[in-house]
Amino acid sequence: MAKVKWAVAARKRRKRLLKQAKGYRGARRLHLLKAKETVLRAKVYRTRDRKVKKREYRNLWVIRLNAATRARGLTYSRFMSACRKAHVQLNRKQLSELAINDQGAFDQLVAQVTSA
Repeated sequence: MAKVKWAVAARKRRKRLLKQAKGYRGARRLHLLKAKETVLRAKVYRTRDRKVKKREYRNLWVIRLNAATRARGLTYSRFMSACRKAHVQLNRKQLSELAINDQGAFDQLVAQVTSA
């Protein structure tokens, strides 16, 4: 019976790990254990921050909409409530882009929503 040798697979696994740790400083890039810990932690942050990114963008859109609606004598919450009552199908991202890039159209939308 032949002896199984893991050297090739082990070297490939280690090289892949150290390649992922490229750009880190000191032992985090050079030592296997430290590199493994750091790469694992980085993957956790990466997964978590994909959710956080969505949250932060929505927060930005709300802030922009609040500023735009207050400039027109309305608050954000009253504006969104009026949008729901008027059955406006635009989401916060679209409304925010409209408020920044096409102020005339946003003014018309605010007038339409408040009159309804």
